[in-house]
Formats: sequence, C-alpha cells, structure tokens
Amino acid sequence: MTSTTGRQGGGGGGVNGVKVRVPKMAELVAAQLRRKIVRGELAEGEALPAESALMAEFAVSRPTLREAFRVLESESLISVRRGARGGARVQTPEGTVAARYAGVVLEYRGTTLKDVYDARTVIEAPCAGLLAEGRTDEDLERLRAAVAEAEALMDNPSAFIRAHMEFHALVVELAGNETLSVLNGMVRHIIDQANWSHVDLDAGSPENVRANRRGFRAHGALVELVAARHTEAAEELWRLHLQEAEDYLLQNRSMTTVLDLLG
Repeated sequence: MTSTTGRQGGGGGGVNGVKVRVPKMAELVAAQLRRKIVRGELAEGEALPAESALMAEFAVSRPTLREAFRVLESESLISVRRGARGGARVQTPEGTVAARYAGVVLEYRGTTLKDVYDARTVIEAPCAGLLAEGRTDEDLERLRAAVAEAEALMDNPSAFIRAHMEFHALVVELAGNETLSVLNGMVRHIIDQANWSHVDLDAGSPENVRANRRGFRAHGALVELVAARHTEAAEELWRLHLQEAEDYLLQNRSMTTVLDLLG
C-alpha cells in the first residue's frame, strides 16, 4: 500500500493526499517586508534599505530580492525607480488595488450590474443605521457640509454627481466599520463608473433632473434622521433611496453586466 502522506514530486509535501505548495523564497521575503509595511515599521515614502543590505538580511540573491520587489510593487505596497539613483519606496496600502482586481473577477464571471447594485444596498443601508446610532457632532457637520455642497452644484450635472457619490462614500466612512468600508470601495469603483456613464447619456434631461432632486432630498432626509438617532428609519430610508437609484441606473439596457461597463 502506498502512503498518501509521503513525499510527492514537484517540491511539495502532502497531507492526506493533498499536495502542499512550498512558497518560493521571493514570496517569503515579500511576506516579511509586507508585514513590516502593514505594521507601520516602514513608513509611507520611506526608502527600503539598500539591496545589498536586504540580500544579506534575508540571505538571498539579487534576482530573488527583485522578484520579491515585483510582488510588492504589483500590490502597490512599494514603488520602484530603476536606474543608478533608483530604489524602492513604501506606499500606503489602498483599497483601490482590491477594487480594480475585484472588477476584473466580476467581469470574468459575467456579473450583472444589478448584482453589484444589490451588493451596494446590503453594504450601505446598514451603514446608515450604524451612523445614526453612533454619530458625533463632527459627523453631523461633515454630512451637512456635504449636502450644502451638492445643493450648490445642482445645475452642474457632472459636479453634482461627483458630490452625490462622495456623500454615499461619507455615509459608509462615518459608520465606522473598516471592513464594510473596504468592501464598499470595491463596489463603489463599479457604481461610480455607472454613474458617469449616465451623466454622459442624459445629463440635464428632465428625467436626470428629477432623479438628482429625489436623490438630494433623500440625502437631506438621512442627515435629519441621523441627527435624531433614528437608527431603523435611517436604514430603511437609505435602502429605499438605493433601490430608486438602482431602478434609474439600470434603465440603460445597453449595459447589463460589469463587462459591458468596464470592458
């Protein structure tokens, strides 16, 4: 009888018949540097130590170290300047990297725009309730300033939709849940593109003006519910607002999938 836990070809051991891939040395080096970045041991804009110092620290060759750099550069955790005065500098992790990759995955899977809008509702509506429950006076000031800014831009469709989108992002940010904020950033990347496509298609049309005014009223109403700490009412209002926005945005039948929008 042959053991399923013995050595297997390809450089990986096996447990219960499942082959385990051994990480490459470059991946291990990248993991060590990544850990230092996310823990703040290497600050934004700080130059990494010289290649010779890192090669000695990790006991690796220059090609292996540079492969590790490419891994981190692909994750936007460092920027690398080539040449005699080149080197690697630390960049703060941003959700835009995850957002771009999520868009590619959703395109590949043929995900519908309705699917994305539904996900936004699942994320944003509870955030409105969380915001109403835990808001501060400073939160209210920021929300009211955002509403005032949008009102001043009502006659400028492009500027208004930008302010409109920023208000939605602000609601999630002020809710205070970092995980939901990152997830929202991934969805928002796609929703924002859909909003811009509608600005191009029907900016200034009677239907567009009505939709903008309905949305503006919903934003103002949400601020008042948040001020009064009406948690359930805030969540329900925001869910209704998001559904109305979805119905309006999905009227463009030429784009039904993420691939139609981003491809």
